[in-house]
Amino acid sequence: MCSCQQHSTAASVATQASSDAITLRVDDMTCGHCAGRIEQAIKGAFPGATVTADPASKLVTVQGGGDSASIGALITAAGYTPSAVPAR
Repeated sequence: MCSCQQHSTAASVATQASSDAITLRVDDMTCGHCAGRIEQAIKGAFPGATVTADPASKLVTVQGGGDSASIGALITAAGYTPSAVPAR
């Protein structure tokens, strides 16, 4: 295992970015086409964002773009119904 500072810094940045992710539930996202439309809508508004839309879990996760209200509005405009993910 390397002891240089670059690796430990990168790990802490990745952890921080993960905690800034926004996750919404989209029950009417039923297939890959639905997921693609949602991803395209969000990336169109926030080009640098990382978007993961998973029809199996019904979850859309966004890092690096907007707040939950703006992400929800984009999903709604794409024709789907987002809802908050309950806290665990």
